[in-house]
Amino acid sequence: MTSTPISYKLAFGTYEDALRMVGVTSEPRVAGTVVSAARIQMFAATVQDGNPSYWDADFATKTWGGLLAPPALLMGWLVPVPWEPGGRPPVAAIALRVPLPGTTIVNAANDAEFPLPILDGDRLTIVEQVVSVSPEKQTKLGVGHFIETLDTFTRQDGAVVATNRNTLFRFTPAAATMQSEAMRRSGA
Repeated sequence: MTSTPISYKLAFGTYEDALRMVGVTSEPRVAGTVVSAARIQMFAATVQDGNPSYWDADFATKTWGGLLAPPALLMGWLVPVPWEPGGRPPVAAIALRVPLPGTTIVNAANDAEFPLPILDGDRLTIVEQVVSVSPEKQTKLGVGHFIETLDTFTRQDGAVVATNRNTLFRFTPAAATMQSEAMRRSGA
């Protein structure tokens, strides 16, 4: 049995390199599995959410058209599986492919909208777009850049079921920057 490691390596480059990615849109990426009642209910059980939209098929079908996927699972549906029979390698999110300095990322903001429900049996596709990259910013975490992306999720019939505007902060931790500067000054 062989597996392909999922790589979430960051692309490195300059701010000018990153600016060239603003407006770039990814190829559509289709979820490896369909939205499933089992995953919906496992998530709801994990967070102890008794919403009948996740548990009661009759209620959910009358209300939504089927068992409803919790909004918090949106990004989880597109997480690549670690192995597929065809050997297709997983693709990292577009934000990780923006070339910048900085060794770490942290989520800074997220705004999701759901114009249509995501239901048991849907197969989602995502298209990602780089919306903006900020000039260098100094924060308590370190020096870095904010990357804003817009993800558009469609289901098998092409209908948009969700959009997700996300902002990541790509930076080098302040402690690492200070240690590197101290080593440079000492000649080490």
